[in-house]
Amino acid sequence: MTQRKYLITGAASGIGAAVGRLLAGPGAAVAVHTRKNAEGAERVAAAIRAAGGTAHVLLADLADPEAPARLVAEAAEALGGIDVLVSNAGFADRSPIASLTDAAFAASHDGIAFALLRLARAAQPWLAQGRDPRLVAVSSFVAHVFQLGTPIFPASAAAKAGMEALVKALAIEWSPGITVNAVAPGFTRKDPGAHAALDPAAFAERIARIPLRRLGTPEDVAAAILFLASPAAGYITGQVLHVDGGITA
Repeated sequence: MTQRKYLITGAASGIGAAVGRLLAGPGAAVAVHTRKNAEGAERVAAAIRAAGGTAHVLLADLADPEAPARLVAEAAEALGGIDVLVSNAGFADRSPIASLTDAAFAASHDGIAFALLRLARAAQPWLAQGRDPRLVAVSSFVAHVFQLGTPIFPASAAAKAGMEALVKALAIEWSPGITVNAVAPGFTRKDPGAHAALDPAAFAERIARIPLRRLGTPEDVAAAILFLASPAAGYITGQVLHVDGGITA
């Protein structure tokens, strides 16, 4: 069986880990990236191998300008190429604008928008040779929802909005060969034991504002990512798919 080759960034936990677990099987060869959570990444890799796939754990800090190109090169060498890049790594910064420093604002862009730009530039030659090549970036509802009573993440929102603009530009530049899309999750459950952006009472209040009346799960988002990464999504490009229970409806 010819394996489909995936590079997933931020795959040690949460949405990235769910992508790895859902695609696990004999048809998947996966580079599981993490910045520093090697233990979590190894668990994801072990699940992929147990299901008959192949997996390699790769470490890199994508805020380092040189790291994305190194990561892509290591993944391509380990996998024998790249068919799918899932740009998922990132973090949330809730600092209000009044206390948001230039350095913190730049850090969000380095870890999110610049990371996508650098990954995409490095991956393009490999994707161009790939089978049904796809790039899927993980954005966020915070780039779209600005309302009183809803958490605002100024630095993260700006970086994710920049990521979405890059997705649309890449979709045009890379057509017709490579499709480029994004998913924008809403409030999504964290892994057990992980630090949540809101306390349980605040989450309960947010759930009341979500039309589907529940938090999303990493698997909800991962399923959308895997659809966009699949051969079946070959006529979809330049889109942002909201997986948020309807909060951006």
